[in-house]
Amino acid sequence: MSLNFKILCLLLLAGSYAANAQHKMHMPAKKDTAKNSVDTSMKNMDHSMHNMNTGTPMSHAYSLNLPMTRNGSGTSWLPDAAPMYGLMLHSKKWMYMLHGNIAIRYTKQDIGNKGNRGGDKFDAPNWFMAMGQRKVGENGLFHFGAMLSLDRLTEGGSGYPLLFQTGESWKGNPLVDRQHPHDLFSELSVAYTYSFSKKTDLTFYLGYPGEPALGSVAFMHRPSALANPDAPISHHWNDGTHITFGVATIGFRYDKFKIEASSFTGREPDENRFDFDKPRFDSYSARLSYNPNKNWALQVSHGWIKSPESLHANENVERTIASAIYALPLGDEQNFNATVLWGLNKTKGHDGENAALLEATYRIKKLSVYSRYEWVQKSTEELNLNKNIYGSNLFGVNALSAGLNYDVLNLKKFRGAVGAQTSLYNTNNALNNLYGKNPISGQVFFRIYPALMKM
Repeated sequence: MSLNFKILCLLLLAGSYAANAQHKMHMPAKKDTAKNSVDTSMKNMDHSMHNMNTGTPMSHAYSLNLPMTRNGSGTSWLPDAAPMYGLMLHSKKWMYMLHGNIAIRYTKQDIGNKGNRGGDKFDAPNWFMAMGQRKVGENGLFHFGAMLSLDRLTEGGSGYPLLFQTGESWKGNPLVDRQHPHDLFSELSVAYTYSFSKKTDLTFYLGYPGEPALGSVAFMHRPSALANPDAPISHHWNDGTHITFGVATIGFRYDKFKIEASSFTGREPDENRFDFDKPRFDSYSARLSYNPNKNWALQVSHGWIKSPESLHANENVERTIASAIYALPLGDEQNFNATVLWGLNKTKGHDGENAALLEATYRIKKLSVYSRYEWVQKSTEELNLNKNIYGSNLFGVNALSAGLNYDVLNLKKFRGAVGAQTSLYNTNNALNNLYGKNPISGQVFFRIYPALMKM
């Protein structure tokens, strides 16, 4: 199957998801009611952007003229109709938000013991976020953000088992078939935005660590991925720079468009997850974002990344990413969210390595049902294989996951959900001696997360 055909299939599948959801929203007997409900909800949200009595900003993190729900990771955009989970606090001049996610679980990556690369583990992947913002004068907005993870304590230095995952290292060896732990400090950032008019903003963002203007919203902040405890195996085709020690971004918004440029540290975090790595500012990226309406967030970006992997210090990567995120509210605590993205990593002297992802989540009241499909080209080097045996090849890996969450605890501002997930993998027959033919993984978990915010 050709690359172009696979990408076309993904785009058509994403379109069918969206079309089906739109069809459900626009049944003739309910058309006006559903539309008015969504419109009224969005108008109420827009009206609440500023509390006129206290002056407390309730806007987007980087614009006084955009809704909070557009907040993604770093300076990226979600659709305005995206659901927002978190806890909001106010003082006279400040607005604060808390968010997080933890999944206490057991995962086994090769249920049938078909190969020798699947592991199993009791663990708890997690992250926590805090942010605050306030107006500065009539047109200015100051924002700070902090994101932390206790992965190093719950996952150990080598992370958690995840078939065909690659990236970063532990004790000088590449991490393969494991998702690396995230740093204790995943983001410490400040930003200032000046609004020239309702349609134009200029933003300055500094992070140590932080996230440059490269790629789509990181997986842990996408509504389509929130219920899934696993990172995508295409993590380093889209999210690989979401933690970088030293980043400066300037962004200009005009109406529905935003263009950004970043200078940042290309080297990925080192094995010490508790320290602050050396800022280098040796890499660059640019991103164009476009939200045509309240349901869609589109972006295309390119990065020139210097020496991202410490084990391959002489290799630089050019990364190109295009993505579309879709959000559709369907009623009280009912929504549909989907993401489709494509990424390309190109290293001098090597063939380009592509990745494509399609994921979707449908939530109705207490139940979330989700799925993720990925196709990723992993090289012999990426999978840490012997070149004398496997040659300098690219192996196409297909991964299909499906799972569900069901809320069993309602603690006012927080929810507790039980969940289960299974994944099916398929790759080149040459790897069957390592992974077995079509290995299957599974996991069960208890997930704790904040409640959906009512706008």
